[in-house]
Amino acid sequence: MPKDRAESTYRVRVEAAELARHRNHPEHRANPDEARYGAACYPMSFSKGLDHDNTTGLVADTGDFEAFRKAIDNGFCEPFTTRVPVPRGPDSDGDTNPQRRFWEAPTAGLVHDLQGPDSQAVTMPPAPELCSDELAFEMAEVYELAILRDVPFTAFEEGSGNAAVGGSANRLNNLAYAADGFPGRPRKTDDAGNLSIGTVFRGSSPGVLNGPYLSQFLLIGSSPGAKKPEQGLIEYGAQLVDQTVPVAKEGDDYMTSWDKWLDVQRGYGGTGIQDFSLDQRRFICTPRDLATYVHFDALYQAYLNATLLLLAQKAPFDPAFDLLSGPPGDRLMTDAATGTKVPYNAGGFALWGGPHILSLVTEVATRGLKAVRYQKFNVHLRLRPEALAARIARADEIEKRFPQICGCFTDMRDALNETLTALDNHPTSGNGADAALLPMAFGEGSPMHPTYGAGHATVAGACVTMIKAFYDTSTVFVRITNPKNETDCDAGFYDKAAIHDALCAGKVVEAGAYHCEMLTKEEQKKAEHCKKDCGVHLPMSKLVFKPCGTYKLVKKNTKKKIAEHVVLHPVDKKTPCCPLTLEGELNKLAANISIGRNMAGVHYFSDYYDSLRMGEQIAIGILEEQALCYPADDFVMSVPTFDGKIRRIGRK
Repeated sequence: MPKDRAESTYRVRVEAAELARHRNHPEHRANPDEARYGAACYPMSFSKGLDHDNTTGLVADTGDFEAFRKAIDNGFCEPFTTRVPVPRGPDSDGDTNPQRRFWEAPTAGLVHDLQGPDSQAVTMPPAPELCSDELAFEMAEVYELAILRDVPFTAFEEGSGNAAVGGSANRLNNLAYAADGFPGRPRKTDDAGNLSIGTVFRGSSPGVLNGPYLSQFLLIGSSPGAKKPEQGLIEYGAQLVDQTVPVAKEGDDYMTSWDKWLDVQRGYGGTGIQDFSLDQRRFICTPRDLATYVHFDALYQAYLNATLLLLAQKAPFDPAFDLLSGPPGDRLMTDAATGTKVPYNAGGFALWGGPHILSLVTEVATRGLKAVRYQKFNVHLRLRPEALAARIARADEIEKRFPQICGCFTDMRDALNETLTALDNHPTSGNGADAALLPMAFGEGSPMHPTYGAGHATVAGACVTMIKAFYDTSTVFVRITNPKNETDCDAGFYDKAAIHDALCAGKVVEAGAYHCEMLTKEEQKKAEHCKKDCGVHLPMSKLVFKPCGTYKLVKKNTKKKIAEHVVLHPVDKKTPCCPLTLEGELNKLAANISIGRNMAGVHYFSDYYDSLRMGEQIAIGILEEQALCYPADDFVMSVPTFDGKIRRIGRK
């Protein structure tokens, strides 16, 4: 190593440390609910795992909650076992020694990292508080998603006319928070400012309204050899990752009786509880399927898959540094000395290539999880939707015992009357007073940590931001087929030059998207026959490509020569074709995974909205420090944020 290498390395590390040191360390602020209602047994605070009162569902002993809070502030794991009293049984089934769950990583937000923003250098605003219209609205959203859990995602598209999704949108539009124009965390709406079938539950970022509800990254596969995108198989080295998920039974909901709800709140039971006795798999077609995906995923899984898909199709990198990683396809560079086209002799791999981006996309996840753990436990300690639903179900008894709550729970119950009536008519809801309990997609309900922020959403924001930083996010999603060879089919994100090359090669290039559709009865019989007689599990759904336009080469005369231009012709001349972009589908992927947790009943919209943006800050911080390490490379990353602005990151 040269003598000055040690010194230059030291200077880079000091510069990175100075950058981190001088970042604004924000003030962490929670809403006032924990302090304001502490004497009422902390009704708005996370208390899962402690003992709960049989009648109200509130924490049975305020001293237990205060011991829990002290253990959090103490910062060591041991006090959670030795100083926090927990129930030991019996459960509602009479088991005197039921299995207990443990709180998950309550001290993770206190550790330090050597790269990126410190876990306490990013923050989230206070969560919506009790008695606010915003809290009532996002609780209504979670209820409505539970009602829609088995409705196909094709029904969430504008023009579907689906009565169930339309009914949910209408009930939400009638709430005060919607009538006021969503003054806090905004929702996507139609031109009239209302939620509609095609806008409700879609997320908050550019591109999420375009095309089908689900991101293409959750459906398609890469196209190695004879494989087609609609087979949903992603190349992972020499192996293939299957995009299908196990099928949980329709109506497979939990925690709709008071006794079972109490068991779960006391920390009894196992995890991973869903009914997969159908022994079937399918592409993600319903909110329940998406809930299944986010029940068992490794948190960076969807973004690893997305990156593998982009690498397999050789999607173009950010134009500011794409030459550092080698050009997409077989393009040539212009020799500055001779003006001739020559092949590249160097490209990316360990730097500006596959291993570089794959490691960053996955590594940023742990940074996000530590930061969100600090928000969850040390700052907000916010209760899960399953607990707030129980407060609504037992509102009269709670407010009778604790008049200082001033009718906030009964007011919320009254405001949500239309939604609660719809829930009461839903097949899986509870009976009588239990009808307001939230039907949960998982037998164990939520994880053993507070709701705000959301781990999945924070990781989504961080990982998607990494992918955006590396790739040309203006590329569009197209399907490319060879009319002479039906096995020659690809789908992915391409720029105009790649589309031009494909058209020149005689291929058909279409803009559009893949949709998940259930099999017909005849197709279902065939799939069941294959499972029974051949032992082959065929998916019980299929991916269907629906084009909105076809690209053509159009020759135009100029003063110097005849030039060929790529033009998109809509399938329906009365309806414009708006191709999906990489930016939009990545934003949609982040929303799908985050809101998929809301579909399961374990998170609110604000958990998604604010956590996503905190994850984005973490990824940008890591990229800023990484940029200090590349003195020889002239590059600037242009990163589209979840709010539609551009962050530019680079050394030069």
